[in-house]
Amino acid sequence: MAAVQEVVTEAPAIDAVPKRAMTLSAGTTLIMLALLLLVPLFVKNFIIFQLTMLLVYGLAVLALNILTGGSGQFSLGQSAFYAVGAYTSAILIENAGMNYALTLPVAGFVCFLFGFLFGLPALRLSGVYLALATFALATAMPQILKLGYFEAWTGGVQGLVVTKPDTPDIVQTVLAWFHLKMSQDMWFYYFALAVTIAIYILSVNLLRSRSGRAFMAIRDNEIAASAMGVDVALYKTLAFGVSAAITGIAGGLGAIAVQFVAPDGYTITLAISLFLGMVVGGVGWLPGSIVGSAFIIFVPNIAEGISKGLSGAVFGVILFIVIFLVPHGARQVAMVAQHLLGRLKKR
Repeated sequence: MAAVQEVVTEAPAIDAVPKRAMTLSAGTTLIMLALLLLVPLFVKNFIIFQLTMLLVYGLAVLALNILTGGSGQFSLGQSAFYAVGAYTSAILIENAGMNYALTLPVAGFVCFLFGFLFGLPALRLSGVYLALATFALATAMPQILKLGYFEAWTGGVQGLVVTKPDTPDIVQTVLAWFHLKMSQDMWFYYFALAVTIAIYILSVNLLRSRSGRAFMAIRDNEIAASAMGVDVALYKTLAFGVSAAITGIAGGLGAIAVQFVAPDGYTITLAISLFLGMVVGGVGWLPGSIVGSAFIIFVPNIAEGISKGLSGAVFGVILFIVIFLVPHGARQVAMVAQHLLGRLKKR
């Protein structure tokens, strides 16, 4: 009996996140959306490409946030799902001649099955053991993609070149009326933005639904959730499947944006970067996914600008300072800012 009480009263690994804390306020959301829509109009194509990758990695971090922040399951294997999604889109575009937009739901579906099936044997694992199992998956995936058996589809070590989509004729025609033009990079940015917004809205609604409440119940206390009638096995594997599906779509977008896929582009380093992005953005706080994505894209460049020879050390120092000052990531900064604004309004 004492042993049971110890298990039940054990502190949860992930702090609970109130529903209202999952999203930004309406005003802040509109400001962020306006910035995302307008900034590409005034910057060069390289910056637009970086913003596209910001959205891509933001989706991947959001997917990990659903798995870890939503259901409390740790994963260091997101790079494997990202790779499967990227290769699925690349193969369908180059070998099957499929439209790039149609490859994304296929990539999501393939990764959902992959994640769901991986989640079944992982049901027996939790905590650090689950993290090690997913770490093994991420480590093995680049080697699997190099196998000669798959070389006819994946291109083996050399990878595949992916054709970047042109701006649709109807869009060019409409812009021509206003004497405007849209580059390939800008068109794909807005396409990626539309996909990101759609998945973000679906993710918020998922966590607010009955399934989302089941995820959070499992995260907070698995034994109590089971006692309340939650099918723990089903929802844990479902969380893996949903997270893998979103990561696969992000991988497909990334493959099209970069115009190339190769096994060495999806190593464990990518998985650790996504996990780092989730921590910096705030575990369980979906808007923080874009902040975490910005951190893993731009901070390494800043560190290299400070010292090319010691960029890794500089990055480590910056990361240490951020975690020391804001251990709960961007979510903590947002909560402090909201509190200060609330006090100013009362005056």
